[in-house]
Amino acid sequence: QVQLVESGGGLVQPGGSLRLSCAASGRFHSINVMGWYRQAPGKQRELVAAITSGGSTNSADSVKGRFTISRDNAKNTVYLQMNNLKPEDTAVYYCNAEGVLAYSGSGWRNYGGYWGQGTQVTVSS
Repeated sequence: QVQLVESGGGLVQPGGSLRLSCAASGRFHSINVMGWYRQAPGKQRELVAAITSGGSTNSADSVKGRFTISRDNAKNTVYLQMNNLKPEDTAVYYCNAEGVLAYSGSGWRNYGGYWGQGTQVTVSS
């Protein structure tokens, strides 16, 4: 029911900034939680930040004070503003959607586990 398309990744020098965007499309009524995860080579995928439709946020300690997550519910889009980037932020960043409310043949249901294709963020001088 949901397609997630990320954009905004790229190569940036340490201390620089990037803004990631993720637009959700498909046949659904609303999305409860949208978030960003990242996976560096040889490491497990980890939560970066997440935000509910009501605006409550959660983020990893490693990005607090540097990254800000926000969303536009009318556009079904979530953003990740990344400032003061460090080489250890280098990873593929994935958008995630959970608590997607959609109508199936038998009524309204919640779906989850949707992922975007990922966007590469490389922090290097």
